[in-house]
Amino acid sequence: MHSLASRIRRLPPSCGPVRLIGVDGHAGSGKTTFAAELAAALDDAPVLHLDDIASHDELFAWTGRLREQVIGPLGRGESAHYAPYDWRAGRFGPPRALPPAPVVLVEGVGAGRRALRPQLALLLWMEVPREEAWRRGRERDGEEQRDFWAGWVEAEARHFAEDPSRPFADLLVERGRRGCTVLPGPVRAPAADPPLTHGDGPHSMW
Repeated sequence: MHSLASRIRRLPPSCGPVRLIGVDGHAGSGKTTFAAELAAALDDAPVLHLDDIASHDELFAWTGRLREQVIGPLGRGESAHYAPYDWRAGRFGPPRALPPAPVVLVEGVGAGRRALRPQLALLLWMEVPREEAWRRGRERDGEEQRDFWAGWVEAEARHFAEDPSRPFADLLVERGRRGCTVLPGPVRAPAADPPLTHGDGPHSMW
């Protein structure tokens, strides 16, 4: 993980003074856990969870809110203030600050959408087949979220059909028995960098 962190630190800023790093993949693919571990390797870099930007009524139609509350302020070198959505209460909560740190991670389904890519310094894709990821997500969320998942699967499939992220990923993150391996993505030359393997034991999110 520290090798990837070092590579990210060497990137030029992409959104004002910020190196904005996208972590995308299917729901249930391990984005949140991976982003947390990468953030720790980046000296506790801030993480924006797109689950806080989306809502029941706008599973994917949140680009305007993200631009207004987050991208705009960060691009000006200012702290962003966004209202995280409470999925149980069904409403947005009080504003939460997001500082213009040297690196900010944006994780969630749709982090690599075309409207956000120009502001990203790097896009990582969790390389987990969607059926496997969705199975894990259902197991994680339990019976209580069964109806939500039925609608989510259709919405996610439609989103990626219209606005795919994986073809534009700089790096792919593969799971394995001994941790994560980071490989060149579709937009990178195959020999640009050797694969990076992280961890010497079973990865916590697998």
